[in-house]
Formats: sequence, C-alpha cells, structure tokens
Amino acid sequence: MNLDHLSREKLEELLIDFAKRWLAHDGLWFQQVEKIYGMEEAIKLDAGAWEKFTVVEAKRIMGFLNMEPGGGLPALKEALNYRLYSFINKQVIDQPDQHTLIFKMVDCRVQSARKRKNMPEFPCRPVGLVEYSGFASTIDPRIKTKCIHCPPEDHPEESYCAWEFTIDH
Repeated sequence: MNLDHLSREKLEELLIDFAKRWLAHDGLWFQQVEKIYGMEEAIKLDAGAWEKFTVVEAKRIMGFLNMEPGGGLPALKEALNYRLYSFINKQVIDQPDQHTLIFKMVDCRVQSARKRKNMPEFPCRPVGLVEYSGFASTIDPRIKTKCIHCPPEDHPEESYCAWEFTIDH
C-alpha cells in the first residue's frame, strides 16, 4: 500500500480510524461472547486475550520507539501515549514524584458509548489489572501496578479509571 499521496492530516485521520476499527472489533467480539456465555465468562476470556495482547502491544511500541526494556517510569509514560486507544480516548498522566506515575482515563469510548445507550458501565477492573500490569512490566519488570479506581467500583466524574505505577530505584 502506498500512502505517499496522503497529507499528514489524512494520515492522522487514518490512524484514528484504524484505532476505532480495532476497538469496534474488540467490543463486538466481547459482546458476542457475553451474549453466548455471560458476562463472567466473557471477562475471563477477555482477560486471557489482554494478557497476551498487552505484551505484544508493549513490545511493538518499544520496537517502534527503539526503546530497551528497563527504562523505568519515563519509558512507561512515553509508551502509554502510543497505545492504540490513546489515539481515541482522552487520558492524562501525572508524575507526583520520581517513583510514581498516575494514569487516568478521562474519557473512555467504551464507557461513553455504554452511557449514551443507557447501559451500565462495563466492569473492566479485572481486565484492566491484567492489561495495565502486563503492559507496565513488559516496559520494565520493576514497575508495580495498582488500581486506584475502575468500574464496577465508584469513580470520580473526572475519570473512569486510574492506575498507579511505582518503581523502586
């Protein structure tokens, strides 16, 4: 495929569209499994898929950025900005100190879509634990991951989920 004829704006539009397509597939897959096997089993299967995918995604991002494993929180902070959903979700990353990174999902397309459809929030905490801890430990095995809040638990209006990443030097 030759993309040379596309402007920077069109390439960015294509990148965002690719991310939306990927998320649509992920969501449709999950909904089909949920319909056939129920929410609990769908979450187990989803967690199994994310356990593998998050490592693949982290390694591909590291390769793209020429990033070696063991780069600590600076590497994680950079890599989080290249995840597929970072192009379509609104997220913020704070670093209160040298040993801590706080990642917040301010607007999540999955949760926003469910809200628009008057559906309950997706209980993503079990999958998120697998996803974020696997991603972080692939970037640097010394990084520890803790959930601050995530559905189905209550969360503040300003973020659907929040994750704390820590590392000892």
